[in-house]
Amino acid sequence: MTASDLCYLSIAEAADRISAGRLSPVELIQAHLDRIDKTQPQLNSFITLLADDAIEQATQAETEIRADNSRGPLHGIPIGLKDLYYTKGIRTTVGSAILRDFVPDYDAAVTERFRDAGAIIVGKLQMHEFALGSTSTNPHDGPARNPWDTSRVTGGSSGGSGAAVAAGQCMGALGSDTGGSIRIPSGLCGIVGFKPTFGRVSRHGVYPLAWTLDTVGPMTRTVQDSAIIMNTIAGHDPRDQSSVTAPDEDFTSELDAGVRGLRVGVPEEFFYDVIDPEVSAAVDRAIGVLADLGASVERVSIPVLDHSLAISSTILMTEAAEVHATHLRKQPELIGADVRGRLHAGTLTPAVSYIKAQRARAAFNQGMAEAMGRFDVLVAPTAVTGAPGIEETVVDVGGRSENILSLMSRLTRPFNICGYPTASVPCGFTNAGMPIGLQIAASPFADATALRAAHAYEQATEWHTCKPPV
Repeated sequence: MTASDLCYLSIAEAADRISAGRLSPVELIQAHLDRIDKTQPQLNSFITLLADDAIEQATQAETEIRADNSRGPLHGIPIGLKDLYYTKGIRTTVGSAILRDFVPDYDAAVTERFRDAGAIIVGKLQMHEFALGSTSTNPHDGPARNPWDTSRVTGGSSGGSGAAVAAGQCMGALGSDTGGSIRIPSGLCGIVGFKPTFGRVSRHGVYPLAWTLDTVGPMTRTVQDSAIIMNTIAGHDPRDQSSVTAPDEDFTSELDAGVRGLRVGVPEEFFYDVIDPEVSAAVDRAIGVLADLGASVERVSIPVLDHSLAISSTILMTEAAEVHATHLRKQPELIGADVRGRLHAGTLTPAVSYIKAQRARAAFNQGMAEAMGRFDVLVAPTAVTGAPGIEETVVDVGGRSENILSLMSRLTRPFNICGYPTASVPCGFTNAGMPIGLQIAASPFADATALRAAHAYEQATEWHTCKPPV
């Protein structure tokens, strides 16, 4: 097996090989570091590379595993972290100039859990500044580049995570999702992204964007790998006030249950109002696959979806402006123009508008819950179109000129408002050869159901096996 082949093993496959003594963690990490060295100039996916630390950890992992002290399926596996996860003694820039030299003195909760599981953190990954954007075109670090076409965006804000996983630079990564920042780059880069139920994974030590929307989750090349990571990172944490108490769960246990008899809802409103016909056709074919697998598919009217953008924008921008109030007051010139403009807009939102948005959110959540009562999952496209060019600011969709920054997050925001667990899985390509994503959402705490449906679709198709040219 070549070094390149090693970089495209799934986490599950690599774990089996390591456990059987047929693969050395040192060999695996070195293959990924070589891959990073070769592809980083093309992709610009890392902000901080931790090569020496990774080799040292791999050597330790190999010693422990040979002594029958395996810590589980992530032991010796290369993982990347979006650069808003605190790492003790290692800078965490949040993609900004203001925090360029910020070095936390403690690990984020998920960083701790990865280290305890023996996962090897190979570096900190590129992102849209302060996680407030959907392209990962960063004025301080340059744009993260899509491995399917390096002239195009990765999506954001977890763009470096999307590129790194898709290009075989690491086997899994963490993103964060406030309005779609896990699912958008996953959809545009052709990988799996999973936004868990709000509060299911601790946000302790994760630089915030919007307190009532931020969610932590995995980005991988297979659904099974996302479930494996969820087994490590999920769980109550008293240090995070939004952390929920839920029974321990094996997120891999139901993956092979299939979708026969599963009730699948296809929302009639919102998701198809603005959409590229290529994307719409690919999603329709994906829905057909679910039906062929035995799922019961039904169109459903959910009128509250039409209020998604107004609710999400008001809450997200107001909360983000509060998080960055000091930065706006003291160092606004160090913030990139697109993010600075959006933060300033957030400061102008009256308190009464924020309160109205939260009241509307309650009604929205009630409407979604009523609709979900009839279904096990809802399915929809992840993004309106394939990845646009890095230099583009607008894109034509169905004869309409649309702003890219707002367009990219249009279809993901509804599931942040209600906090539903939602997976994005690859479901095709545009004529330009860019990946298309399918969203699968379930009710709160039915994370395993969303993963089960996503896995069934993934295993019935070959999209997840495709490799980008980089």
